[in-house]
Amino acid sequence: SVVIQECCVQNTAREYAKLYAAEAEPLEGFGEVPEIIPIFLIHRPANNIPYATVEEELVGEFVKYSVKDGKEVNFLRRDSEAGQKCCTFQHWVYEKTNGNLLVTDLQGVGMKLTDVGIATLAKGYKGFKGNCSFSFIEQFRALHQCNEYCEMLGLKSLRTTHQKQRKATSTKSKNLPNSSMVKKMVPKKAREHRDFISSEH
Repeated sequence: SVVIQECCVQNTAREYAKLYAAEAEPLEGFGEVPEIIPIFLIHRPANNIPYATVEEELVGEFVKYSVKDGKEVNFLRRDSEAGQKCCTFQHWVYEKTNGNLLVTDLQGVGMKLTDVGIATLAKGYKGFKGNCSFSFIEQFRALHQCNEYCEMLGLKSLRTTHQKQRKATSTKSKNLPNSSMVKKMVPKKAREHRDFISSEH
């Protein structure tokens, strides 16, 4: 049942959030850590919808702190403390599970979150399968920008490794033809340099 899965997903994410809090809270200057509220499954045998969930009601402005797709841009995610700490939580879970699991759909009021999702790679992670497409994981890897809380936790940037590889290959291919050209045509060096600059722009 969808309701049972929803319960399982949120409470699994909650366990990760507790571990994240245990690591982050003692750090000087980290401050309050987002919390995923518990969701309870109730069985009502006499009701035509036998299963329902019960959770604490969150009062206040409800905000989505994580993206479902690249088209949705949420400045509260980037600019608010809760939003940044949610992004760091995603990065922390991603690193802890070696990129196999990501908590998604982080939303709620302030630091209290509910109705979250989990994306796993197709095979799942430690016997657990998420309820979101694994493309969320690829997207997170591409879009995540580390913030000060990622740095406080010592999380590895998801960008540098990818960019370094790209730079290395592009500079290699540029340097080889250029250095041989410069050797052959020393007098034209100044003009060549200008051409090189204009072609860059």
